[in-house]
Order: sequence, then structure tokens, then C-alpha cells
Amino acid sequence: MSFYILLVLTLLMVIATLGPMFRISHWIVRSGDFPRLQLAMLAALLVLAQCAWLDLTQLSTGIMILAALGCLAVQLWWVLPYTPLLPKEVKTAKPSVTEAKITILTSNVLTPNRQADKLIALVKQYQPDVLVTLESDQWWEDQLSVLEESMPYTVKCPLENLYGMHVYSKLPMADTSLSFLVEEDVPSVHTTLKLNNGRVIRAHFLHPAPPSPTENTESDERDAEIEIVGRSVAESDMPVIVTGDLNDVAWSKTTRLFRKVSGLLDPRIGRGVFCTFHADYAFLRWPLDHVFHSKHFTLGFMKRMPSIGSDHFPLLTQLALSPEYGADQQAVAGDEEDEQLAKEMAREENVSKEDVPEPGKHV
Repeated sequence: MSFYILLVLTLLMVIATLGPMFRISHWIVRSGDFPRLQLAMLAALLVLAQCAWLDLTQLSTGIMILAALGCLAVQLWWVLPYTPLLPKEVKTAKPSVTEAKITILTSNVLTPNRQADKLIALVKQYQPDVLVTLESDQWWEDQLSVLEESMPYTVKCPLENLYGMHVYSKLPMADTSLSFLVEEDVPSVHTTLKLNNGRVIRAHFLHPAPPSPTENTESDERDAEIEIVGRSVAESDMPVIVTGDLNDVAWSKTTRLFRKVSGLLDPRIGRGVFCTFHADYAFLRWPLDHVFHSKHFTLGFMKRMPSIGSDHFPLLTQLALSPEYGADQQAVAGDEEDEQLAKEMAREENVSKEDVPEPGKHV
């Protein structure tokens, strides 16, 4: 009996591991991108169970163990870069750095959550330069209005469909656009921010819809929005930050393609996973909230904040504008095939990088 149980578990592990490697956009397949860390742990336990309960002299046992080990290796290939076991992609900012710094607090607040006081307390404690809220509706806008005295530059898009977005900033914003890039009810914000040293940077705040049985059954809309923004910022010589809840994990093929076509860096690589979802279930957590940036920046710090009653933890990130020190930082390399794949994703949704606002283009 144990043989057949372990055989079924091994087959399921192989399917869960290999499925997301194919370009199939259905949510059932794409959901396999998310729990790679958990699947790696389960694959390791599966190998131990096979060694303990099966006859190691049988060929079938050897095949099952190799299959489970192969799954473990594949999962680790995706997640190990997000551990201190591999080199950092982004340099740590020098303590004496004189360049301007920017601190961003990104928070998916969960629309029905009514614990706004916890988020406001975090803002008052950590004093970020920019606060980005996702899923914020009119109630949240009303509660967060107390922040406008210290963060007077705002973009407000309260919605009741779980895709409301608000940006509050101490730093002057200009050339700002509120856009609906792929779906007519899913907004994004594109703006410039003027740092304390006078330098102007380009910022994009995103929250594309996820592939799920209750929303988009395919990942095409999400993937297209991520990739057109990536291709747009690749052409900018300005310092660039892209942040938000991308409804995609750091190690997915879509996010990796975004990094390739954009040339942006991920400060988590070599540091940690920084899982922000799900706040209520410790074993079912993965990194959905992101900060990517151009090599103009180095990392001051990145911290997952305490729960504010949402299903997401807020993410606090400080970047230092260090163009000379960061000049030799290397993003993951892309090629013409990656560029064509990103273009194809956009064509399938009838959108293009030209749809993405380019704030600061003429600065």
C-alpha cells in the first residue's frame, strides 16, 4: 500500500513541478508557480519517505527517488537565488552614502479590512517617503486622509472591485498618469518623484489581476501588463522603480521575463524571500509584493512589516540613489527570444509598450 501511495505522490509532485514550465496560462497551471518553496520542502520529505518505506533494491524505487530528487532540484533552482546562499544582485548601500534615499511602503490593505489605524501607525513610525496602497476603496481613502498633511502629493483611485489604488508622497510628483493598461477596471499609476537632492526618478505602481477561478481564469492579462511595463522602462535612461502587488511570485517565468526585458534588479536576490502573502497562514506564504529598480539604486534595507489585518504584510524598502556605486550591478540577461515572447504576450491582449506612460521622458 505504501508503494502505491508514494507512487501517486511522486506523480503529483512531477506534474506540479513540470506544469508551470510550459507556456500554459490557465490558472490551475500558473498556480504551480506560487508554492515552489513549499513544494521543495515536500519533495525533500518525499525522498525521505521513499528511502524509509520502499525496497531500495527495486528498480521502481530508484526511479521514484530520482524523480523526486529531480523535482527537488528544479524547485531549488527557482527559489535558491532568494536566499543568502547565492550572491546579492543589488549592492548594499554604503552607510556614508551622500546620495538621496527613498523609502517606500507598499501595502495591499484588503478592501474589507477595517484596521486602518495599524497602517497609519506604521507610516507614523517609519516615516516613508511614499505610501502605496492596493485594494483601497473610498473608506480607506477617508481614513488615510490624515496622512495628507505630511504626504501632500497624492493619486487617488478608490474602487470597490479589489483594485483601488492610492499613492501618498512627501516627494513632489509630476507628469502623473492614472492608467488602465490592460483591463478597464484595473488601474496603475505612473509618475516622477523629485528626491531631496533634486534628482528626478521615474516610478510605476502596479496591481494586475491574478489568474484565479474567481477572477481571470488565464494569466494573460496579468502577464501582458507586467511585460509591457518592463519593455517600456527598458528604454529609459532615468532611474526607475516599479513596485506593487504583481499577483505573481518573484521566481515565476513571467517575473523572470520581466526582469530580462526591463533590465531592472531585484533586491531580494541573495537576501531573502520576504513573503508578503498570506499573512494568516505561515506555511502558505510567497512573495507577491515587489520592488524592482534600475542599477542607479542600491539597497538601504527591505523589511516585511507587521500585520495590519490584511491578507498581505506591508513591505518597507529603502533605496539609495547611487548611480556610480551601482553602475556595475548586473541584471539577469535577456535575449531576442525573450523580447519576442514579451511582444507576443502583449499582442495577445492587444496592448503594447507604447500604451505605458513615460513620465519624465522630456525632463
